[in-house]
Amino acid sequence: MIWFTADLHLGHNNIIKYCNRPFNSVKEMNGTIIKNWNAVVDNNKDTVYVLGDFSMSSDKKNLEDWFNALKGKKILVVGNHDSKECLNLPWKGLFDVKQIKYQKQKLWLSHYAHRTWPNSYHGSLHLYGHSHGALPNFKRSMDVGVDAQNFKPISIDQVLDKLSER
Repeated sequence: MIWFTADLHLGHNNIIKYCNRPFNSVKEMNGTIIKNWNAVVDNNKDTVYVLGDFSMSSDKKNLEDWFNALKGKKILVVGNHDSKECLNLPWKGLFDVKQIKYQKQKLWLSHYAHRTWPNSYHGSLHLYGHSHGALPNFKRSMDVGVDAQNFKPISIDQVLDKLSER
């Protein structure tokens, strides 16, 4: 299975206040995000595209602990808050933007929301983060960040179901 998520902001105390997240502490937030991820992602078979802002932390030990606690093969599309230390984690891929194809469906992955994207007028879908659920969905695009997806990854099948309605 392929999964998507964004804007975890692991270890970021202020994100709870900035985004009105329903947690009393960063420890509770981190634990919930990790638990929710691991409840749906299979360790050996699944791939998770993180569309930026995995963590703002530059603490190598914390970053490694969080990264290793999460199941699946992890690919990062870099966000504006991903530190140099975060980029040095053993990601299976590291991209500024990424286009993938699932069956015959093209998907454009970016940390940022785009008004238009490659093949947008020919059926391509666009997945993004960064906006923390604050932007309305536009055409065949959607925010896959944790704030917009109940603090868990969303599967490719769920994405296709939701975007086929538009």
